[in-house]
Amino acid sequence: MASLGSSPPAGRIGPASYHSSHMRVVASKTHVFGGMSAISWKAANALSRSAPSGYRPANADEVLQAAQRVLAGQMRGCEALTSPQVVRDFLRVKLGTLEHEVFGVIHLDAQNRVIDYVEMFRGTVSQTSVYPREVVKEALARNSAALLLVHNHPSGAAEPSRADEMLTQTLKSALALVDVRVLDHLIVAGSAILSFAERGLL
Repeated sequence: MASLGSSPPAGRIGPASYHSSHMRVVASKTHVFGGMSAISWKAANALSRSAPSGYRPANADEVLQAAQRVLAGQMRGCEALTSPQVVRDFLRVKLGTLEHEVFGVIHLDAQNRVIDYVEMFRGTVSQTSVYPREVVKEALARNSAALLLVHNHPSGAAEPSRADEMLTQTLKSALALVDVRVLDHLIVAGSAILSFAERGLL
């Protein structure tokens, strides 16, 4: 078992309102969407629920869930290395607003196309316990050729801890024994994403 760690949590960001002539959508922590206005609009339109009196506003959780579905559909089957923005947009919406740490894996085939995203371990506000054996089992079960490791820092600070670096090397070594490559480890902190590969930490 290994643990991920992050710095202490920062202050929470309050809700923001999004208006149009047809609906009012309240989206919590909309900074995570960044430049994804088209996707947030898709999510908003998908969430205009019919009620006895007509339409009602979508709440923040519904907007995020719809955005996650849109982005997951775009990500599945895409080439992770040639379409990195698609993967990062998905991770921002999936993990960027969480107030607890999560460790997940994006499974890739031999052509580096996305098979699926799997959330494997959930932790506290500042750490997550990760079991390398379970990561290896999941990779074999999905016949993955490569993986992108991902986890979030609820504190908003994307810098990796020493524990993050050690875990990455442990997983890389364990997965190499079964011919599965680790292409990157991405840390999501709000709208910011840090890449171990870009930092030369792999």
